[in-house]
Amino acid sequence: MRSTRSPGSAASGALLVAILALISCSASQAPVGSKESGIAGRVALACDGSMKAAFKPDENTSVVFVKPFRKGEPLALPETSPDPAPPQAPQDLCLVKMIVGPGSAGTSGAPSTSAGIGIEVWLPAPTIWNKRIRNVGGGGWAGGKHSFTAYIGNASAALSAASGYAVGTTDTGHSVETGAFTIREDGSANRELWNDFADRSLHELAIKTRALVQAYYGEPPAFSYWEGCSTGGRQGYKMAQEHPEYYDGYLIGAPAINWSRFITAELFPQVVMQRDLGRTIKVDKLNHVSAAAVSACDVVGGQHLGFILDAAQCKYDPSRDASVLCKGEVGNGVAGASTHAACVTIGEARVVNKIWYGQTSSGTVPDPVDDNATRSELSSEQHRWWGLKRGTNLLYLAGESTTPPFLGPFPIATDMVALELQDVSYATPWFKNARGDGKDRWKELTYLQLDDAYNRGVDMQTAFGDINTDNPDLRKARDRKAKIISYHGLADELIPPEGSANYFDRMTKSVGGEAEAKQFSRLYFVPGMGHCAGVGSVSGLSGPSVSPDRVPLPGQDQFFNLLVNWVERGSAPSEVALGSRDGSVTMPACIYPMKIKYRGNGSVTSAASYRCESPN
Repeated sequence: MRSTRSPGSAASGALLVAILALISCSASQAPVGSKESGIAGRVALACDGSMKAAFKPDENTSVVFVKPFRKGEPLALPETSPDPAPPQAPQDLCLVKMIVGPGSAGTSGAPSTSAGIGIEVWLPAPTIWNKRIRNVGGGGWAGGKHSFTAYIGNASAALSAASGYAVGTTDTGHSVETGAFTIREDGSANRELWNDFADRSLHELAIKTRALVQAYYGEPPAFSYWEGCSTGGRQGYKMAQEHPEYYDGYLIGAPAINWSRFITAELFPQVVMQRDLGRTIKVDKLNHVSAAAVSACDVVGGQHLGFILDAAQCKYDPSRDASVLCKGEVGNGVAGASTHAACVTIGEARVVNKIWYGQTSSGTVPDPVDDNATRSELSSEQHRWWGLKRGTNLLYLAGESTTPPFLGPFPIATDMVALELQDVSYATPWFKNARGDGKDRWKELTYLQLDDAYNRGVDMQTAFGDINTDNPDLRKARDRKAKIISYHGLADELIPPEGSANYFDRMTKSVGGEAEAKQFSRLYFVPGMGHCAGVGSVSGLSGPSVSPDRVPLPGQDQFFNLLVNWVERGSAPSEVALGSRDGSVTMPACIYPMKIKYRGNGSVTSAASYRCESPN
């Protein structure tokens, strides 16, 4: 469906018409042509400082920086770090930085003080522009330096622009690495910046990128796309839910929807360890148990595949596995014979079972034989959220990392719990605020206090800018003929994949059933894949080690190209052929709710030996 259509509401349409009229008047005063702009081809606006006056779409928006980059020139500004060396511009490009107010007033330098939403747009030379927009989402708290004139906010977006797309990104209204921007200096919720982060920045990015493209090239884009993973996936769903008029297609990976729910639950592993053990479990122990889970559940056709195909079939319980229990340990298991440094106690094994199950209000979990928490619906009223899957690397959520600030809990989780409890002391010391800094009081949390934080997070959605982004009603996007491809790794180290399945199931019901959902949406789960990309599984104790050469993963732009074909040619994707980096392992990714199934014969590393079938 072509994006030259007018926006869905009368108000949005009037706003866009007014913006384009303003730009048309301003553009006539701007230098025109390749000599003035330094970019090949004729343009309606020049890629130089004159754009600051020529492009003024509304009173809240200002262009603060414009720079042409010639092919081969380093993608660097004065404060760009030289280590590692910045990439070179593959083509002639124009970088435009703008800021959209009003932001949030306050003391200069305070986390909650903001001049507005920073937006960066990379414009390819007119000779290579493919008449398309490809806006890209962020990660984590999604802050950045998009409005800073001495830094590039997102240099990787320039590489997409070099392939012909106009690419916009945003700092969502702040440059802070933690959630401290969401609290005012007086301690109250900063509703303006919450809203900028959760919603308005995405709306403004869509409008301003389109307006700039119209002004720069003298014509509107033929198609517009959104691409994002994690927070960027949440952003994509927010646009599809609330502003479906701006994009024809959405590529959504591991979406951080159900924000307060799953992020609060990300702290559950740490609370379990503190409450049940009084300490953390060392990473080598966690990896040893995870490796044992892989070897217990990765057997296909009598051979170890190296990663788990179907987590629902894996009910591995380390408390019953003598090979991982330390010598002399008893309980649910038998006397262990292992003297390996990575062996676990019965108590540690039970903690790992809780981590795999996910947050519960009381801290108790069922026997994994009865319930391993892999269904797309929560198992009980006290089951708050899913845990990571057996075999997944537990580095970020439940242990240690060599890269600060990932020591102990994942910092967004402690940030979010502190915001829910309205007490910054529960955050890590990385959280800085005028009312005080984080004091690591998350270590004191009980199961009931974490449950209280979970409930408060749901109740505070109005103050939090409706950050959960879990509205399943996508009928507006469907009716506008938009297409959505979503994917999620089954060994995601940060966001449990059941959240994506749960959303898709609820969305299917909301739009009228599976046939209606298939008109515009596809969801794929990728075994062995981690968060957004790469391998997320650990290597098993037996069988092949996992690596990009052993795990079939999506290729560069593979899903995006499928999306373009669906939007522009009407070619709906079906099974997706995935391959490992060296091509030695191939496998299909199935359209959810279908699952991959071994045919019973043939090589376990060949896609021909598998089929996609209904789980029923």
